[in-house]
Amino acid sequence: MSWQKIRGHDRVVSVFQHVFRSGRLAHAYLFLGPEGIGKRLFARELAKALLCEQRQPEILEACDRCSACQLVDAETHPDFIETGPPEGSMEIPIDAIRALCHSFSLKSARGQGKVAVIDHSDELNEEAGNCFLKTLEEPPPKSLLLLVGTTPDRQLPTLVSRCQLIRFAPLANGLLADLLREHGVDDRLIDRLIQQSEGSLGQALALADPALWEFRQKLVTGLKQQRPDKVALAKDWMLFVEEAGKESASQRRCSKKIIRLLVDHFRDELHAVCRTAEQDEPYDNHAAREERILAMIDRLLEADHQIDRRVQLVLLVEALVNDLVDLRLANAVTS
Repeated sequence: MSWQKIRGHDRVVSVFQHVFRSGRLAHAYLFLGPEGIGKRLFARELAKALLCEQRQPEILEACDRCSACQLVDAETHPDFIETGPPEGSMEIPIDAIRALCHSFSLKSARGQGKVAVIDHSDELNEEAGNCFLKTLEEPPPKSLLLLVGTTPDRQLPTLVSRCQLIRFAPLANGLLADLLREHGVDDRLIDRLIQQSEGSLGQALALADPALWEFRQKLVTGLKQQRPDKVALAKDWMLFVEEAGKESASQRRCSKKIIRLLVDHFRDELHAVCRTAEQDEPYDNHAAREERILAMIDRLLEADHQIDRRVQLVLLVEALVNDLVDLRLANAVTS
């Protein structure tokens, strides 16, 4: 049945089944939680359950067999509308929101009402949000609006105040390991990916690419050279992310993955320094090494935030590599 496809979110399933039975289903919900944990899949299954034409009246669960369920699965149901950023973009265009609002305002084609999903609501700019606001305030009867985002601070306040918030928890480590095995991920990588993905299957699968780990090693090796070539390292970074796609959004997402893996590497370095510090080593030297590594991690996290702020990527990478090299050389001198 429908909800069996949803893994790790039994609590949220129970919440919606309860409010449906009690007749208290709201007109708009904002799903919040890390990317890649199943929020969009949940939104689709909820839409299918509401539009199902053979479900029992008081049970919110799709039959998965009727034509309505099949149309939702095929993304061709006339009363199910879904939008989000176009491929390669990090912003939902206002034209996409206008089209959604127009379609949502039309009479239900199959009589079960309408459901609209806005995926990546983090990427709604103020103009698109204002366009959507009237629909959110005055939705048609028997309709449901679902926004799928990550954190409250990345949403437009005008939209947050008009939606009921539903928080999705990260996937448990055991479940995440099982899902990774189901996707054919090498067992030797699973523990590392669980540490890196923070409960997100989507992020874990994205980080499972061997090319990413090879490139991380290339960067780490370059940083450890006696005289690191800052220009060459930054150029290699940009060439690697350009292979991920010509669009800026694809290159930014790839850069965020590289940063995540570099942070992982330097955290390992920090743990190693703490474990292997010699007793006769001057305390000041040992503390300085820890401080430099922590500074490198902080610089990487700052760059990750700058990517979200849409700083020009080539300038960001050049500045980041320059700072990492300077910090690494300072660390080497102290060591």
